[in-house]
Amino acid sequence: MVKEEEVMHALQAVEDPELDISIVDLGLVYAVRFEDRDEGKHAEIDLTLTSPGCPAAPEIMAAAHRAALQTDGLESVHINLVWTPRWDPRVHATEDARMDMGIWD
Repeated sequence: MVKEEEVMHALQAVEDPELDISIVDLGLVYAVRFEDRDEGKHAEIDLTLTSPGCPAAPEIMAAAHRAALQTDGLESVHINLVWTPRWDPRVHATEDARMDMGIWD
């Protein structure tokens, strides 16, 4: 059985190319849901970006798709680009990521 933690671990390798910080640490991955299909286990991943005009959007989404497919037991993945809630590093990013961005609480 595939678990959310396994997919998140695979996504940890994907970095925002402008910040050089993992999309998981940035809090850009909002949700991972699983479906059983005839072709096998499928994952729906809700992902946001640091800004709506992010020039690296296609690159990040493709890298997330490739990384998630490396999870044992997954046959297919779909990346859903979402904008709600709006990403806020003070809320969504890990403490280490905030420190790397120079955000001190």
